Amino acid sequence: MRLKKKFFALLLLCFSFSFVHAQYEIKPEKGYSTQIGIMVDMLEDLKGRITEMTADLDQAETDFMFDKKANSIGALIMHLVATESYYQVETLKGRTWTEKEEEFWSVASSLGEKSRKELKGKPIKYYLDLWDQVRKETLKGLKTKDDAWFAENVDEGINNHWVWFHVMEHSANHMGQIALVKNRLPE
Repeated sequence: MRLKKKFFALLLLCFSFSFVHAQYEIKPEKGYSTQIGIMVDMLEDLKGRITEMTADLDQAETDFMFDKKANSIGALIMHLVATESYYQVETLKGRTWTEKEEEFWSVASSLGEKSRKELKGKPIKYYLDLWDQVRKETLKGLKTKDDAWFAENVDEGINNHWVWFHVMEHSANHMGQIALVKNRLPE
């Protein structure tokens, strides 16, 4: 009988410990409709984790490429910001990039040889600050929308919810690449 009590006490302790130390709980951000608020919560979580893992990089680490086909962490973050900018303008402002915006973002929007050559020499703070600016506009725009808008199609078979899910999954995908590059940094 004593063994049973100890087992249940240990089980209860482990069970309660897992709740106390839960990593994260997804909840709608205040000020947004429910579904948009949930997406905002996830977008902000990913951005926060990427920022945390990169904020202390020096210039060499920001520009480091472990081989000739790799992208630097700076380029990857700039790519995330360009992607968010594109979908922000398309879904929240109902237009495409202006010629000036296209000129600024095009190198980062499709990673490749040109971005490997051009996206370097700027401190990590430059990329993270730019992301803060774009995200601020995204959050401002999403606050003006509701869940009915979120369900509306922007194209056949693609609704606003999917677009912002894509921005989120894109961040998660490149967060893995950033971690890989960071693990390959020279000691």
